[in-house]
Amino acid sequence: MKNPNDRHFTDRQANSANAKKALLERFKKRPGPDDPVMVQRRAEREAIAAARAERDAKKEAERLELERIAAIEQAAREEAERLAEIEREVQRKAEQAKRDAERPRRVLLEAVQYMEMRVAGKRR
Repeated sequence: MKNPNDRHFTDRQANSANAKKALLERFKKRPGPDDPVMVQRRAEREAIAAARAERDAKKEAERLELERIAAIEQAAREEAERLAEIEREVQRKAEQAKRDAERPRRVLLEAVQYMEMRVAGKRR
C-alpha cells in the first residue's frame, strides 16, 4: 500500500533505503554466537536436552521392564491354564474309565434282574 506522503519515486527509494538501514542496525545489535549470554543460553539448552534424553531413557527402561514382567505373568497364566486343562482331561478320563469299568457289572445286574422278573412271572 502506498504512503500518501511519498509523492515521487525518489521519496519511495529513500524510505526503502532507510528501512533497510534500520533492519541492518537491528541485526547488528543482536549478540554474536561467542557472546557470554549466548554461550550461557546454549549451555542451558544443552543441559535441558541432556536431562530430557536421560528421562526418556529411564522411562523407556521402565516401560521395557514392565513389558517383560507382563510377558512373564502372561506365560505363567498360560502355563497354569494348560495345567488346569490337563487336570480336567485326566479327571474326565478317570470318570470315563470308572463308568466303563462299572458298565459290565451294571449290564450283568440288569440281566439278573430281568431274569428274576421273568422267573417270577412264570411262577404265577
